[in-house]
Amino acid sequence: MLASGLGTILAGCTGDPAGERAPIVVGSGAPVVVPGAPGQDARTATPGERLGREESRASAADVLFAERMIPHHRQALEMAGLAPARASDPRVRALCERIVAAQRPEIDVMSRWLRALGRDVPAEHSGHGADGSGEPDRYGMAGLEEMNRLRAARGEAFDALLLRLMIRHHEGAVAMAEEERAGGTDRILRAMAKDVVAGQRAEIVRMRALER
Repeated sequence: MLASGLGTILAGCTGDPAGERAPIVVGSGAPVVVPGAPGQDARTATPGERLGREESRASAADVLFAERMIPHHRQALEMAGLAPARASDPRVRALCERIVAAQRPEIDVMSRWLRALGRDVPAEHSGHGADGSGEPDRYGMAGLEEMNRLRAARGEAFDALLLRLMIRHHEGAVAMAEEERAGGTDRILRAMAKDVVAGQRAEIVRMRALER
């Protein structure tokens, strides 16, 4: 899973100061060429010069992505967690197991990323649309009435409703991730967004096949 790799990246970015973010000190060996700014020529670094490595810099878009995606993922985990006791189709149960396996580590990575910035991790989702209205939000989170119907459903009725809600939920996650890829600057979250787009699009295809 990419999420485990992202955890390693995050640990490297927030851990040993002598690691990835440490500057490079130019020695007396082979010359080091430093690229110039756009429109400027490259130059050769002088011995003893300290060259900072490229860092991952968080933007407002990155923070917004993490703060939105964590509760979004949490609702997906709640929906998927209903399947073992309610789903009749073993393929639906297997799909939900994969969703939990993929999204739980991603929540952990994003939570650690926010804490590393000194920001609070969003509280548990309220069980309905993120705007608090009880209606589905623009990123596909289920409304309160929909969640209550899903909790009450059993067998084939549960399978059908779960697939319908989860497809919309995944489509919302893909839209959110595409926004991060377009506007985010942090390499950890951009890598996660790329993974979300690829993984959830593939799951949408599987879910649509199960609907037939």
